[in-house]
Amino acid sequence: MPEAKPTVFVVDDDDSLRRALERLLRAAGYAVEGFASAQAYLARARYHGPGCLLLDLAMPEIDGLELQARLVHDAEVLPIVFLSGQADIPASVRAIKLGAVDFLTKPADDDALLAAVGAALARRAEQLQGQARLAALSAREREVMYLVVQGLRNKQIAAQLGVTEKTVKVHRARVMEKTGARSLAELVRLVGGEGMGRPPGAV
Repeated sequence: MPEAKPTVFVVDDDDSLRRALERLLRAAGYAVEGFASAQAYLARARYHGPGCLLLDLAMPEIDGLELQARLVHDAEVLPIVFLSGQADIPASVRAIKLGAVDFLTKPADDDALLAAVGAALARRAEQLQGQARLAALSAREREVMYLVVQGLRNKQIAAQLGVTEKTVKVHRARVMEKTGARSLAELVRLVGGEGMGRPPGAV
């Protein structure tokens, strides 16, 4: 079965620029969906495949940073590349802190834009690989994983789950093996990147 073509979602209220971006991205071999507003993008069904978001900073009603904040809050983890009509250092710092891959100033050079999109798609590919690895965990291993990334020690996890500390160590080792995480920090990044930092039902 062939792999799905990556989709780039372009959100920009400038119709002519949005269409130009769509043409460029299609010519580069990507599937493209365009949206004239943040609201229009939010109205679509959540996308779980390979792809990224090319997002204008200045838009009416809901701007790019607010849309990014909403998506982060809802654990919508498609990587984002920002486009801005002017160099805005505070906005770029905030966007990068919230996980944006890049922040480009319009008119962006085609090569620079395609390179940023390529980097975002590479990050998404890593996320999808992480999802597959997390899906291989048993229910108990996932419980242990959630508690590990929250900073609990083996003894605390054992007490909370009603098992022995030795059992926790076994599950913890299996979590590290199945996820491919080489350190606790890497496991935290993997779980956080999938919007899975809390166990089901947690608020």
